[in-house]
Amino acid sequence: MNFWSIYEHGFARVAACTGHTVIADPRANAEAALRQARRCAEEGVAVAVFPELGLTGYSIEDLLLQDAVLDEVEEALQAVVAGSADLLPVLVVGAPLRHRHRVYNCAVVVHRGRILGVAPKSYPPNYREFYEQRQIASGADERGGTIRVGGDEVPFGVDLLFEAEDVPSLVVHAEICEDMWVPVPPSAEAALAGATVLANLSGSPITVGRAEDRRLLCRSASSRLLAAYVYSAAGLGESTTDLSWDGQTMIHENGALLAESERFPLGEQFAVADVDLDLLRQERQRMGTFDDNRRAHAGRTGDFRRVRFRLDPPTGDLGLRRRVERFPFVPADADRLALDCYEAYNIQVAGLQQRLASIGGPKVVIGVSGGLDSTHALIVAARAMDRAGRPRSDILAFTLPGFATSDHTKDNAHKLMNSLGVTAAELDITPSARLMLKEMGHPFASGEPVYDVTFENVQAGLRTDYLFRLANQRGGIVLGTGDLSELALGWSTYGVGDQMSHYNVNSGVPKTLIQHLIRWVIGSEQFDEETGRTLAAILDTEISPELVPGEEMQSTESKIGPYALHDFTLFQVLRYGFRPSKIAFLAWHAWHDAEAGAWPPGFPEAKRVAYDLAEIRRWLEVFCRRFFAFAQFKRSAMPNGPKVSAGGSLSPRGDWRAPSDGTAHAWLRDLERFDAPGGGE
Repeated sequence: MNFWSIYEHGFARVAACTGHTVIADPRANAEAALRQARRCAEEGVAVAVFPELGLTGYSIEDLLLQDAVLDEVEEALQAVVAGSADLLPVLVVGAPLRHRHRVYNCAVVVHRGRILGVAPKSYPPNYREFYEQRQIASGADERGGTIRVGGDEVPFGVDLLFEAEDVPSLVVHAEICEDMWVPVPPSAEAALAGATVLANLSGSPITVGRAEDRRLLCRSASSRLLAAYVYSAAGLGESTTDLSWDGQTMIHENGALLAESERFPLGEQFAVADVDLDLLRQERQRMGTFDDNRRAHAGRTGDFRRVRFRLDPPTGDLGLRRRVERFPFVPADADRLALDCYEAYNIQVAGLQQRLASIGGPKVVIGVSGGLDSTHALIVAARAMDRAGRPRSDILAFTLPGFATSDHTKDNAHKLMNSLGVTAAELDITPSARLMLKEMGHPFASGEPVYDVTFENVQAGLRTDYLFRLANQRGGIVLGTGDLSELALGWSTYGVGDQMSHYNVNSGVPKTLIQHLIRWVIGSEQFDEETGRTLAAILDTEISPELVPGEEMQSTESKIGPYALHDFTLFQVLRYGFRPSKIAFLAWHAWHDAEAGAWPPGFPEAKRVAYDLAEIRRWLEVFCRRFFAFAQFKRSAMPNGPKVSAGGSLSPRGDWRAPSDGTAHAWLRDLERFDAPGGGE
């Protein structure tokens, strides 16, 4: 494989093109289309979509019925076909074509010197400013037929899918303008039949607010149909007798806007994006109701015709023309992040409030270390008590210092407990830990500096044991604090340890999101200023289990890797099931340059780091070994807790069901492609 090729990783580059139309001059418009097609070819574009009736202009009205114009359309179309012979992209161009006794508004699909097929507009409008049915026939019932173009019989109908033989899942369908606005668009049936890239060739004059309507429809279509939607509208050069035109182009994928161009352009332009065909395929595989819907409409979707072609895509490095979030659980857009944090926090609060109410209103017992996870769980518990109209003193919060607990984290824990007004206490576990280690015959009890996993887990286990017994004694439940990232990596002590609790509000929250949730709590003034200052101090503390004495600060990430990379991988694995080689490709594009791309609001400058491919590969292997071959037995027995992120949860009762005795062999073998000659160069 060529690791740097987008086409090796399941992407296809698409373009939505617009330009300067010359009214009723098909020859000039064909030359313009080929000029843009050549630019698209240079950029490695697989599919290029042009505006409705682009070879004549959309706004020529009765001139559409003039033989001189229609004759030149056929000549211009042959020029496009000939000019495409050595070009990469599939060209989807708009043209009026005579067929039987009518003229049809068509999307003509051209590739490498031949017309693959012609799709007519299904629903020419005849209301408000539109009067298309005066000239144009409806193609809604055209299925299974052919049309004669340039001396050749080619497939004609709304039932055509154009499938690349050598680019898996690249299946194109074309509809035209108004077709998108009807209750059941042709693209809906096409997507159910297998289309992944839906092209819309549009005229669409602009009026105030219409651009937003188009965005809404394109986004909705891409989301409902689990597809890419490529939209291209007519622009400069169309007649302004009674209307105006903005040349809007945009590309949506599964509800996300990948690219759009400037509206009201002065010249030719196009929006370009790399569509993730793997993502679309995975979403359809996982959403079984998508195929159930296909079966329900099998009478319409079962007879679509597939026209196959060979793309022969470039295998070199074309870059990646799409935004890849460094933190897929944490949007970089400030408004989106604020909304996500509001929802995530309240999901947790509402979940805990309901659980407490349904089991008789027990007290909440929680261990508070002064770290991020327990801090966040505590402020969730405090707000849940507020919402339930209960005193925060019903939260029994304990700090349980051990051999390596620092004064800094312990002081922060006490400050937070005091400012929140919970019932606070300190219970030193070191005497019990010394006794247990002595009775076990552990070398530490004899004065040897042996700080192995047993030494660490004695402390983790005792903390949990005390919390459960305190809950028994004082009429409470133990609130878990471990997060989604720790569950993914198995970074917890099983059973009598931090893996277990009565209810865990953090089980659906990744490590990379928790810091932003705490920032949002501070910024939205959920608590008083004193609490806010303490939360800010906790945010500045290194992530550490604080179990080994003598180290300046025992760093979790130095042992298991950066949570930023692990959360990146977790999202791609959990939501999309991507292979490691693709995840590495995406991670490199997201992380190789700290100066490129957007960071989440408030993310500390000092922590804005970059990762090279070698480091990405190293920690990706750690993730695969831990996630697939080790940690599942801990997840199989995890306590209840609410799902928070659309990225997924790891509950065996929800998003993720896997055997506890699985292996990582398939994922590690995929990673070996890095090590093949040229694999990671």
